Amino acid sequence: MRTLLQVATGLTSLVLLAGCSGPESVPSTDTRTAGESATAASTPAPSPSSSVSPSASADQPDAPTGEPKVNDLATGLRVPWGILPLADGTLLVSERETGAILRIDGSDRQTVRTLDVETGSEGGLLGLAITGDTNTVFAYYSTGRDNRIVAMNWDGSTLGKPKVILDGLPHGGRHNGGGLLVGPDNLLYVGTGDTSQTDLAQDRDSLAGKILRLTLAGEPAPGNPFDSRVYSYGHRNVQGLAFDDDDRLWASEFGENDYDELNLISAGANYGWPKVEGSGDVEGLTNPKVVWQTSEASPSGLAYWRGSLWMAALRGTRLWQIPVDGTEAGKPVDHLVGDYGRLRAVSVAEDGDALLVSTSNTDGRGNPADADDRILRLVWS
Repeated sequence: MRTLLQVATGLTSLVLLAGCSGPESVPSTDTRTAGESATAASTPAPSPSSSVSPSASADQPDAPTGEPKVNDLATGLRVPWGILPLADGTLLVSERETGAILRIDGSDRQTVRTLDVETGSEGGLLGLAITGDTNTVFAYYSTGRDNRIVAMNWDGSTLGKPKVILDGLPHGGRHNGGGLLVGPDNLLYVGTGDTSQTDLAQDRDSLAGKILRLTLAGEPAPGNPFDSRVYSYGHRNVQGLAFDDDDRLWASEFGENDYDELNLISAGANYGWPKVEGSGDVEGLTNPKVVWQTSEASPSGLAYWRGSLWMAALRGTRLWQIPVDGTEAGKPVDHLVGDYGRLRAVSVAEDGDALLVSTSNTDGRGNPADADDRILRLVWS
């Protein structure tokens, strides 16, 4: 995704926005810089409301601390991308390159549907989502000409014939997005990428580089800010979406050379790309809540659990825990650093007692171990 030259540039210059014609990306007073870069970069002093302990919050006294116990839940997968825990304890898992949706029950594995996908560099079968009544499963995937979303009936054992509810999403070799989530309002939220055509992120008539809000039939949701499917814009590549306990929407976003982002999403807000990477205190643009150097993140999946957001890092090969206090993000803590390679998806187990995390070491950018790719179950005592 990033050449060695780009990586070197990002590590040696924290304020130069390579490849973008806009303001410098300097963390502002409302953005926290995380990771090792926090000691080298100009990190703003947090306000009292954002001084959240990384190990607990007032509302979540059982917030996990320390390192988790990790067990393999499934092994030998081919680039698992989306994880849907089901009420019966089984999982639906999407495989990016095969186009298969698998039902996993312990050691038993069954393909319940295969979609005709075009993989390219970063395309293929991406995010999955399910309605609260568990009757409908949605999938986001790439064809040879577009990205699209389909809906499928789910009866507990079989996925029905896919029905396209939205096609024509911009498609490219890179930056196809893929975040998919049914919100507490029973609407479908979609994270798209700029498909490496950066100007599309600022074009509100394009669905690239956006977060979309749809009805379950794929139409623009009532009350959307621009009378279209667009909910927010100015995004580079959104793969992780999560709602917290107060129904606030958060999103993880890939940066380019310098900063990856965690954003708190508001209807109609402009998150800056490609004018700004990271934050820049630019009028009319919304700054991220947390930024990371790209070497420590490259964020994909996102979930909310026990008072924290949990963000999977691909290039960063770790799981980030970001405590949340209202609209503020506390100091992030990293887990599993380098232990399992590239991490892709994060979901809360159906029983609520664990996190499920997938690796992404067979995607051509990792170093697969014998059992890769796998789904891990993380439990804190």
